[in-house]
Amino acid sequence: METRAAILWEQNAPWSVETITLDPPKGGEVLVEMVASGMCHSDDHARTGDLPAITPLIGGHEGAGVVKEVGPGVTTVQPGDHVVFSFVPACGHCQSCADGHSNLCDNGAALLVGAQLDGTTRHHSADGTDLWTMVCLGTFSEHTVVNEMSCVKIEDDIPLELACLVGCGVTTGWGSSVYAAEVKPGDNVAVIGVGGIGMAAVQGARLAGARQIVAIDPVEFKREQALKMGATHTAPSIGEAFDLIQEITWGRMCDKIVCAVGVGEGEQIAPIMTLAAKRGRVVVTNIHPAHEAEINISLCDLTLMEKQLVGTIFGSANPHSDIPRLMHLYRSGQLDLAGMVTREYALDDINQGFEDMLGGRNIRGVLRYR
Repeated sequence: METRAAILWEQNAPWSVETITLDPPKGGEVLVEMVASGMCHSDDHARTGDLPAITPLIGGHEGAGVVKEVGPGVTTVQPGDHVVFSFVPACGHCQSCADGHSNLCDNGAALLVGAQLDGTTRHHSADGTDLWTMVCLGTFSEHTVVNEMSCVKIEDDIPLELACLVGCGVTTGWGSSVYAAEVKPGDNVAVIGVGGIGMAAVQGARLAGARQIVAIDPVEFKREQALKMGATHTAPSIGEAFDLIQEITWGRMCDKIVCAVGVGEGEQIAPIMTLAAKRGRVVVTNIHPAHEAEINISLCDLTLMEKQLVGTIFGSANPHSDIPRLMHLYRSGQLDLAGMVTREYALDDINQGFEDMLGGRNIRGVLRYR
């Protein structure tokens, strides 16, 4: 079939919206008509090269839609089902999945390759060139073919233009607070960077019972929105946050810190660690450039104060259990998804959407296909 998609032909180029050819699903695969796709910073990381990616690439990994066709052997979904994509195709039986860490499923080894799990492609340009897809999904397309392990069925009454957010940003941010940071009732928390992931981290900290939640971001609009999502205080920079946190915690500092900036910088880790209390935990959720191999940090402070520096992918969440959990929180009014979406865009306006994201004008932009 023919459909339209946004293609990255080479690093640092703009997204090109073109008609492509899409093969039918093979064994274990699903054809999905997309309804919406979130515009995540990770897609721009692929464009800039901060995150390794093979081109030509159909971007997008935060999507939701309706199943139109299933390939042989598919048992978990059927045509007509509403699904959210998990950007990690969790198999459920590898060692990581069996241990309850399906965000680290062995299938993750294929995510940056861009092919289907069998090593072949379903997406092709007009001249027949094979097109790779972002983390085996390619949600910047009106239709896409994915493995059924990437599909999480949800209730039909949940708006797919909101549900798409839990495919990456919301689950990653919420899980960064709830699972990776292990925020407990009464904890003092700081979230550095309150875009899509950071705003979800603020909500996760609130739901976990945090006492003080400090949202740190240079953009005033984002700081204002963070207060609506559960932040108790805001600061425009790490330096200005230090005095604020010292005051409101009576000098103890933050028990948990979530880093969710656009692009991480190794030299910022040391000042971030100064915001942490004794036994405080700093969670690095944001992407650092793949070539960056050094950070600034006081190892003496790390040891003597028993501070912790940990990383997380997908917020250490389990897609097939936590995506339905977050949908329940949305339906019960405890998780604000609508407030996360600043603007919707047509596929043809994808480059404007990313300009708005990089310019700090959006919490989350969403592509709408229908």
